[in-house]
Amino acid sequence: MCAEGASLHVEVVYCPRPGAIDIVALALAPGATVADALQRSGLLQRHGLSAEGLRAGIWGRVREATALLRDGDRVEIYRALQVDPKEARRLRYRQHKERLAAMKRAG
Repeated sequence: MCAEGASLHVEVVYCPRPGAIDIVALALAPGATVADALQRSGLLQRHGLSAEGLRAGIWGRVREATALLRDGDRVEIYRALQVDPKEARRLRYRQHKERLAAMKRAG
């Protein structure tokens, strides 16, 4: 916990694509929220993101923009899923079945 008048040290993280990470370290006033960190980080502007409908969280847990931050928090901006996880599993299973069938035919 930080002392009265001290600043909160947080980082804001966004992965614009797999393997790429943009991290900004910030010092904010006590009482700062997730929304404050997102705006101050500059990540929204740099990556052309809209604060409207944006999903963000603290340490892997989705939080509202009004959630208060604590010293040492890691604010994460979440990308929308490109593929439904259930559909991705179905595709992998189908491909696996096709490979097995091809192996049986070949050998």
